[in-house]
Amino acid sequence: MKEAALEKLLRYTKQFIKLRTLGHLWNALEKIHYADIATLIEYLSPQERSIIIQLMIDRKLEMSRFADLISEIRPELAVELLSALETNKIIPILEQLSSDDAASLISLFNEALQIELLKKMKKEDSVDIQEQLAYPEESAGRIMSTDFLALNGNTSIGDAISAIQLAGEDVDVPFYLYVVDDEERLKGVVSLKQLILVKAKLTLQDIMNPDVYKVDTFMDQEEVAKVVANYNLLAIPVVDELYKLVGVVTVDDVIDIIQDEATEDIYKLAGVTEDYSVDLSTVKSLKKRIPWLFLSLFTTSLSAVVVSFFKLTLENFITLAFLMPIVPAIGGVVGNQTVAIMVREIVLGNLEWKRSKKILFKELGVSTGSGIVIGAVSSALSALILKNWLIGAVFGAAICVNLFLAALMGTLIPLALRRMKLDPALASGMLVTMFTDSMGLLAFLGLATLTLVPK
Repeated sequence: MKEAALEKLLRYTKQFIKLRTLGHLWNALEKIHYADIATLIEYLSPQERSIIIQLMIDRKLEMSRFADLISEIRPELAVELLSALETNKIIPILEQLSSDDAASLISLFNEALQIELLKKMKKEDSVDIQEQLAYPEESAGRIMSTDFLALNGNTSIGDAISAIQLAGEDVDVPFYLYVVDDEERLKGVVSLKQLILVKAKLTLQDIMNPDVYKVDTFMDQEEVAKVVANYNLLAIPVVDELYKLVGVVTVDDVIDIIQDEATEDIYKLAGVTEDYSVDLSTVKSLKKRIPWLFLSLFTTSLSAVVVSFFKLTLENFITLAFLMPIVPAIGGVVGNQTVAIMVREIVLGNLEWKRSKKILFKELGVSTGSGIVIGAVSSALSALILKNWLIGAVFGAAICVNLFLAALMGTLIPLALRRMKLDPALASGMLVTMFTDSMGLLAFLGLATLTLVPK
């Protein structure tokens, strides 16, 4: 939904709720796609959200559409909205959701409500959800859908088409038909295009592709997303340790994973915990962000320590203080640019050792070239303004040195963190900034002391 349309809808929604003209509000909501309603709900107050949900229940909104709406809302917010309802009103909604979406939501409810919901749901749905909840968080088993169609390889093409027609909307992945043996082990895959182009008397085994890209139930969801993206798949089957087909991960889930992982990495680069949300209260936000700020205070204090070693130089050449902040600042920019490039390559799985060396030398070349150009211009300008060519030369040289070191550390730190099996996004930015700040000041003031201070 475009921003202008969203603002208009939001304004009318608030007005209808304020005037209690809920009939007009219902007429408006009926014409809107459920994904747009989900976006609208994000911008409403808790009380206004409750009114919207209750209105849909009172007007007996089709349960499948209600489930579609809930699946589009942020999980934490969806749980908040559902928790306000009676248990007997939550269950039909969960039963309409795909098994992975239902498991994701149920895992966020408090333990007592989880037990009650699973006990009262249909046995088949409850068993599927409990099996998925047994897998680790962020694994293929947790995010897979069990609403798929798999047929024995001896099934004829005509019978397979009939089975697809009978399954209808109960199948979450209508574009692939998976082929299994008598023990339900995955043997192949058939596309819908193949089914409609061959003779009805042939069997699935005759036309299936036996080379199936698949993942196991314990594979990390980020790795699953990479496989789907690398091979341009619409869905990927999930097998257990016996190679039995137990579920599928669809492309819409992969898109959500990529968004979540990207958000997580961006937050980590900025020193914010991955579970941070703009909807958190001020107190909770403070609790999550203050520890990182204290760590930042500690790392930036190293710069003050470096400066303290050159107190005499600064007292004798006060003009150095005017130029001093520029050296670490520009080094930090180059360092964080390099970190962003490296973290992206690592996340995408593109960094073998040979490629790592290539990127390292390329970044060093770029930073050295940038340092020479920026350093020369900075040196000339500062010499012209301060009327001291020696200070200008020191300034330019310090910039050149710091940019080289920034690129070096911006490349090596993420690689080192990955080698230690730590998240490269977790502290790379902070470590590189600490290094470029302290080393930049050390280079500038050290060169100034060697050059300007009489022996």
